[in-house]
Amino acid sequence: MTEFPEYVNGLPNICGREDQVAAAMEKPVSLDLASSGIDFARMRSCFSIALHMHQPLILAETGDLRTAPVISNLKYMMDNPQIGDNHNAPVFHQCYKRMGEFIPALVNEGKHPRVMLDYSGCLLHGLRDMGLSDVFENLQRITCDPAYRQCVEWLGTAWGHAVAPSTPVQDFRLHVRAWQQHFAAIFGLEALRGVRGFSPPEMALPNHPDVAYEFVKTLNDCGYRWILLQEHTVENLEGGGLQRPRLPHRLVATNSEGKTESIVAIIKTQGSDTKLVAQMQPCYEARSRGRQEFAGKQVPPLSAQIGDGENGGVMMNEFPPKFHEVMREASGSDVPPISVAEYLEYLKRLGIEETVFPQIRPLYQKKIWDRFHPGEGQSRLDQVIADLKRADNRFHMDGGSWTNNLSWVRGYDNVLGPIESVSALFAQKALGKVSPQEPRYQNALFHLLLTQTSCYRYWGQGRWTDYARELCRRTSDILMHDF
Repeated sequence: MTEFPEYVNGLPNICGREDQVAAAMEKPVSLDLASSGIDFARMRSCFSIALHMHQPLILAETGDLRTAPVISNLKYMMDNPQIGDNHNAPVFHQCYKRMGEFIPALVNEGKHPRVMLDYSGCLLHGLRDMGLSDVFENLQRITCDPAYRQCVEWLGTAWGHAVAPSTPVQDFRLHVRAWQQHFAAIFGLEALRGVRGFSPPEMALPNHPDVAYEFVKTLNDCGYRWILLQEHTVENLEGGGLQRPRLPHRLVATNSEGKTESIVAIIKTQGSDTKLVAQMQPCYEARSRGRQEFAGKQVPPLSAQIGDGENGGVMMNEFPPKFHEVMREASGSDVPPISVAEYLEYLKRLGIEETVFPQIRPLYQKKIWDRFHPGEGQSRLDQVIADLKRADNRFHMDGGSWTNNLSWVRGYDNVLGPIESVSALFAQKALGKVSPQEPRYQNALFHLLLTQTSCYRYWGQGRWTDYARELCRRTSDILMHDF
């Protein structure tokens, strides 16, 4: 049972219960490793897979963008199967719920499957708005039933699938808190307490020191314990690549004022994509590895990967039999599937504290800290960054993500400008000035978070950027007339 409704005034419940959510996340989480089905003493390596699920909310094709209702892109696909790959919509629907079938079936066979799930708030709202209650029934089963919940580790994320490097820092915090409240409204506060890992949309990590600091501080303040990061978005303290990416690290973020925040980082290695996750590549990678010395102990390395859980023919069609095959073979073996929470708990019981994890920083920060001393202030930092950009055209503060080929900043001034303006207006009119329990605040926040969905800055100029600008206009209109 959940403690508060999933919908309030026709909108997803994404604000107004911040105190309850924070109280739930402050409670410690204990894991029963003895009932995990994992032989930790025998384990020589291990693996984890995460399935990322997302559909953006868009404006319906009514002919008038200014009055078009907000719908799920999945609904658009189902209503227009003749366009492009939209015929895959029914398969996507199955993908969103199928873990609720796979996990119980394997457990009933006596196996010990594991999977991590990352569902955006946009997707969850869109599925509910479409009336696809079967998805929620299946997810509820594996999230809340004691027989299955140890097999599934949910990952928190940003509600509107906003990329952290180019989202105003105060708004990204709103995304993170909105997802937590929405998740709790669906599955309950007890289920939320177990969500301690964070999956950044588009695997995007800010590398500007001030933005990175606020990003990590947000995660810590919201109760997260670890983050999944892309290998090529970080560097060691000497500025080089990671030597042992399959062991946990600690992401350290220091701002221009000299304040520091840090969080455990689990590394998604380079070379992974949806096809490899669908083919359960992390398991086969893990089988080729053995224990390594780490903080004076011999520990199993962790091969962890994330991929879209619905996109592509391999994920749609080949993943189900491969997942079953691998989970049957690996359960109880010396290379088992494991949740990251279990892995970190195991290391803790070995006496390995998180404080000894190797430290890493966001990409390109070594160049900054070679020229800038923490505490010199924002003006000096801005000057150092400008000098570095002039000296090296490859240097940037756009952040890193799963791809080096796309930017959520370059070429999108006509979207970023309105987003920044409406964000400032929300801060001026609503944030800290109006109770989040008020319907007008909830309505403004819902629209604000939508403006920052990454998809509007993924496909280039056209239909998707039009969505962003129109949603900015609507949010501005709400703030100007209701506040």
